[in-house]
Amino acid sequence: MIRPELDGVVGLLLAAGRGTRFDSSGRRNKLLAPLPDGRTVLRASATALCDCLPQVVVVVREDSQDQVDALIGLPVQIVENRRAALGMGTSIAAGVAATPAARGWLVALADMPYLASETIAAVALRVAQDNRAIVAPTLNGQRGHPVGFGSIFGPALMGLLGDQGPRALFEVHPVSLLPILDSGILRDIDTPGDLEPDA
Repeated sequence: MIRPELDGVVGLLLAAGRGTRFDSSGRRNKLLAPLPDGRTVLRASATALCDCLPQVVVVVREDSQDQVDALIGLPVQIVENRRAALGMGTSIAAGVAATPAARGWLVALADMPYLASETIAAVALRVAQDNRAIVAPTLNGQRGHPVGFGSIFGPALMGLLGDQGPRALFEVHPVSLLPILDSGILRDIDTPGDLEPDA
């Protein structure tokens, strides 16, 4: 359920990668692979954000009409990243640039469909409460996703390049760690075997 106190925190779903570890030939898009419940990886990941946040942006590559089609019916904004080949940082930058008035951003990865809605809401709430916060969930001391950024980081996020993403921000700003009992914060889809919920 969308919580009014999270209004202004934007869910930013990164879906512009190639996913070559899933299929080195590049013929199978892991984000369009079906989960046991019949939904695609991408749709499950997007739905989890939509269930909690009033605004969700999905960043895709230019040649991704099939991914756009997989999201039909969901209340998401599609942003095309024409610089996707330069790395994940450009997708974050594109999504933030499209929502400059946000109170903060929750950066999630489209190949992590097993995130609990409660986790998303908990991270987003920390961001809503502190515009200077960087928030990350942890499980047994291991940091996972999604990562929340308060609005003060907007200019820095819009300047990101490369595959390192916001790692440089983590090195110079404190990260508020949020212990979570949700294995979904660490589970991404790298191989076809990862599609099973108990993989």
